[in-house]
Amino acid sequence: MLDQVKLKKTIKLTRRSRSTQMEFLSGAGEMKQLIRTFDWANHPLGPISGWPLSLQTALGICLNSRFPMLVWWGEDLRIIYNDAWRPVLGKTKHPQALGSPGREVFPEVWDIVGAQFASVKATGQATWSDDLLLVLDRNGYTEETYFTYSYSPIKELSGELVGIFATVSETTERVLGERRLRLLRELAARTAGARSVSEAGFALARVLCAGDLDISFALLYLIKPGQQARLLQAVGIEPETVASPVWVDLAQADPWQLGRVAATNEIVVLTDLPERFGPLPGGAWSEPTHTALVLPVAKPGQAEATGLLVVGVSPQRAFDETYRGFFELVAGQVATAIANAQTYEEERTRAEQLAELDRAKTTFFSNVSHEFRTPLTLMLGPLEDILRQPLPPELDESLTLVQRNGLRLLKLVNTLLDFSRIEAGRIQASYEPLDLAQFTAELASVFRAAVEKAGLALVVHCPPLAEPVWVDRDLWEKIVLNLLSNALKFTFTGEIVVSVTAEPAGVVLGVRDTGTGIPAAELPHIFKRFHRVAGARGRTHEGSGIGLALVEELVKLHGGTVMVQSVLGVGTQFELVLPSGSAHLPQDKLRAAQSKAPQLTALPYVAEALRWLPEDEPLPEVVPTQATAQILLVDDNSDMRDYVGRLLNQHYTVTTASDGVAALELIQAQRPDLILSDVMMPQLDGFGLLARLRDDPTTREIPVILLSARAGEEAKVEGLTQGADDYLVKPFSARELLARVRTHLELARVRQSVIQTQREAQEQVTSILDSISDGFIALDRDWRYIYVNPEAVQQCRLNNSEQLLGRVVWEVSRRRSEVCFILSITEQWTSRFQLALNRTIRPLILGMRSMLTPRPPSSQFIFKMSLSVNATRRSCNRWQRGRLRRRGRISSRPLCAI
Repeated sequence: MLDQVKLKKTIKLTRRSRSTQMEFLSGAGEMKQLIRTFDWANHPLGPISGWPLSLQTALGICLNSRFPMLVWWGEDLRIIYNDAWRPVLGKTKHPQALGSPGREVFPEVWDIVGAQFASVKATGQATWSDDLLLVLDRNGYTEETYFTYSYSPIKELSGELVGIFATVSETTERVLGERRLRLLRELAARTAGARSVSEAGFALARVLCAGDLDISFALLYLIKPGQQARLLQAVGIEPETVASPVWVDLAQADPWQLGRVAATNEIVVLTDLPERFGPLPGGAWSEPTHTALVLPVAKPGQAEATGLLVVGVSPQRAFDETYRGFFELVAGQVATAIANAQTYEEERTRAEQLAELDRAKTTFFSNVSHEFRTPLTLMLGPLEDILRQPLPPELDESLTLVQRNGLRLLKLVNTLLDFSRIEAGRIQASYEPLDLAQFTAELASVFRAAVEKAGLALVVHCPPLAEPVWVDRDLWEKIVLNLLSNALKFTFTGEIVVSVTAEPAGVVLGVRDTGTGIPAAELPHIFKRFHRVAGARGRTHEGSGIGLALVEELVKLHGGTVMVQSVLGVGTQFELVLPSGSAHLPQDKLRAAQSKAPQLTALPYVAEALRWLPEDEPLPEVVPTQATAQILLVDDNSDMRDYVGRLLNQHYTVTTASDGVAALELIQAQRPDLILSDVMMPQLDGFGLLARLRDDPTTREIPVILLSARAGEEAKVEGLTQGADDYLVKPFSARELLARVRTHLELARVRQSVIQTQREAQEQVTSILDSISDGFIALDRDWRYIYVNPEAVQQCRLNNSEQLLGRVVWEVSRRRSEVCFILSITEQWTSRFQLALNRTIRPLILGMRSMLTPRPPSSQFIFKMSLSVNATRRSCNRWQRGRLRRRGRISSRPLCAI
């Protein structure tokens, strides 16, 4: 009886155990279903019912987890895995991997994972790996993959190791993404400092060579003029092979299809490399590459590619959209590197050309200045001797004019020579200790007469200094005189203040004025060579534009600094700071103090400044031999006004102005017959004056001759395009000037005569048309009313002609049929023959007889339409008129309302 009870308990426990054994396979899932249907009875592991509890427990955890897991069981490590781990097997290893020994499932990597399993078995301790490289053959080709996993031992209660529990995460995409991103960063970083295309090519090659896991090989071609491509760099392939020619004719067929890519800017994928070239390198992999891309090297928005990039696809990776996107980014980075290098090369070449041009210009200025000084000396010396002798007044005045402008030219030549010497580093400066306050005050006093003549006050504040200051006497004169002449040039009211004071930073020279000021945007450029402030109001527009640049360079030679502060419309202040002592100066350039009068060097500056001021006396009265015309001469250079005025005064009545604004005031007071104007003048230049004249109907017809020192066809074309009647380049001969003036005056008289004749004829025609009994209407080619005589006004039942003048025909008419009629005959009307409109438009115009007469386009009346109402009434049939009235075809509105 007891044995039966035990047997029943045993049977009950066995049934419960079998029920528990199958619980880990309950539920949905591909692998659970596969395990349930697998023929385990004929498998070394035996039926599921015989599986040990440890295996069932491990599989219960594995199969019910969403994390990739598998169990390696038994001595031969047979595999049982869950749904999440199933993609690791790819397309070729599933489902046959289920229950198979690991050595048979992964023979290609068993040397790696097998060693780890052996370590777990030997030590009984878990092991793990992060981003381990495993080259798997799971999709029909060997594939580069990466995994992070942990192997944990599975033991029985006795402690025996019966299996290994593995948790696995495939990290291939992350590893590849980070690696490719690093390569792109390296491309950007390594090529950022490239200063030439060749240097950029070497940097690109080094980075691409290190990226051989993703790029098996690379060929970079640059497109050259003439449909040619030159190999810049070859990575992974030796140049000058069948697959890497140095030169490729893009107009001919080539194996890489470079010509096609260059023409279309589209990517080409080649998948038959072995057939085209034979085995090609696989980069870091032993297997040859079978796929490559040919990409255009062009920045976004660039119409044409500057190069072509051939890249080999890794034989260990499938070519997918992600891989393609990576290659496109590489090509874009290569394009950026090449473009930046080309831009830098162009800028460097341009800078070298500018530097060479600057050197040539400096050499030219230096040489030509020397060459100018010799003939100027030979002219000014004898001229000075002649002027010491008694001369007739006219000859004395002419020779004085020559001497004055010769000195001005000598001053300009000396300035250019000084500047060229500074740039060439050949200026000879000799520094001596000076009482700088007294010396500067003497220089400023030379300008007092010119400043006071301009109506300004000159304030000199130069208290004695505690010690002498080391300066080059001649260079210091040029500094002070340039600043003073600049202040006088742009100051019209107020004062000019010159000061020399001792400050902690050194000796400070200040030149302050109450002039027009400098715009804030121009201040950073004020010391640049040849820089002129556009639109600045000054006493003259003349100047070389190097005075302040020379000042800055001369101050630097003294170890000092110069600064400028200015407020537009308030004034400008220049401050020059010189260090005390002589330690900052070249010791071999120091010398003992010498005496020298500053006035001799200052005379050309003062003489030029005096010529900017208004003349005290008008032009000498010369009785004209042919006082038939009034001429207005506009020039900011007083010597030029005097010279040209004397030439013209012998034949015409001449009025002068110093700039365009003064000229406009004179023109408003009295209209001249001809205007001679310089182009470059302060306030309003010659082009601005010309534009004002041409915009005003009262002065539009005045002939204008522009005078300018700007030679060349472009300058002349610009002047004539602006509306000038003639353009005369300085220097010009007196005979040429007088001939052109005489010609343009004669043309102006002829033009005025023709205009007067046309005006009289027009008045006569208008008078006739106003007096005739027929209605007369004139329209232009746009069907716009331009004339309506009084009879037409009456027939049209209008108050006055202003109701039609200037209006288009179809703006007045409201009838669609009338507008359609007008549009239909427009083409005929524009022909050069009369169009009699009698029967054609009789229903529209009350039977009036009309005549449309085209006129030449140059005539004032382009079209003429005459309306003879009386004649039409006499010729019209009463029955026909009644018939039209009964049918409602007669409009109550007159024809001229069409």
